[in-house]
Amino acid sequence: MWHGRKVLSDMKKIIVGLLIWPFIAVADGGSVDKVYHPYVQPLETEIEWRVLSVGNEQLYRLGIGQALSDNVFIEAYYITNKGHAVAEKEAYELELKWQLTEQSEYEVDWGILFELEKVQHEGVWELSTALLMEKEWGKWVTAVNTHLIVEWGNDIETEIETSLAIQAKYRYAAHFEPAIEFYSAESGQAIGPVVMGDIRLGQAKKLHWEIGSIFGLGYKGPDNTWRFLMEYEF
Repeated sequence: MWHGRKVLSDMKKIIVGLLIWPFIAVADGGSVDKVYHPYVQPLETEIEWRVLSVGNEQLYRLGIGQALSDNVFIEAYYITNKGHAVAEKEAYELELKWQLTEQSEYEVDWGILFELEKVQHEGVWELSTALLMEKEWGKWVTAVNTHLIVEWGNDIETEIETSLAIQAKYRYAAHFEPAIEFYSAESGQAIGPVVMGDIRLGQAKKLHWEIGSIFGLGYKGPDNTWRFLMEYEF
């Protein structure tokens, strides 16, 4: 038993060593988006609707996911955008989340996120690996996501980027939790308030919602990004 726990501990150290460097480095890729948490709910099915709005441009993401085990969750997304300044594109994404530790097993809870995205009709691919960290401080909960992103394809040069997302949330009530989020990416840094909550719809069923207004810092990136998320979990 002791030997097994030591092996698991060594594996986690190796994984952290490989993935933690984007957090230390200057983040230079990505954008405002969802902040992920490292947990997987066994047997859960999820339908997700996500919107990012910058001026007259909107990015839409529709996903359906399923827990494959107690610590692995997989989700598929259809992605499209709408706006006057950009051509409409379609993309598909496959996402896998792996919960590494039990909640409150260590000082920090750990998980890993893998994302593979394909832009339709353009031959452009994107692979992202993220380290997910979360810690409770009384009624405060801090989540940190560090992303390592590789993009390649026929029409673009291969690029390696990193990004950082941090969320500090106050557990006021299950249906209403205020938070503040910070993002650092190639397009600059951004920070802003977010509110979220859960609406119980019956046994093992709930609706999770998030609304945020994220403001750009400095001259890079948009002045303001609205983000909206709705998840039906059953």
